[in-house]
Amino acid sequence: MIEIWPDIWPAWQVFRACATQWRAGAGGATGIDYNVLPWLMKLHGVDDEAAALNDLRVMERTALAIIHKQGAE
Repeated sequence: MIEIWPDIWPAWQVFRACATQWRAGAGGATGIDYNVLPWLMKLHGVDDEAAALNDLRVMERTALAIIHKQGAE
C-alpha cells in the first residue's frame, strides 16, 4: 500500500490513467506518451497543469527506475 498526498492526488489520477500510454523501444519502457496528457488532465479536472506535469515526471522517473531494475534481475 502506498500513501498519496492530497496535493498530488490529481497528478496521481492522471498517472494511473496513463497505465496503457507508455512508449517502449528495444530496451523496454522509455516513458509516458505525453501526447495524451492534456486530454487526461482535462478529463480528471486538473487545475494546475504545470504542477501536475512536474509531479508526473517524478512518478515517471521512479517507475522507469523500478521497471528497468526489475528487468536487470
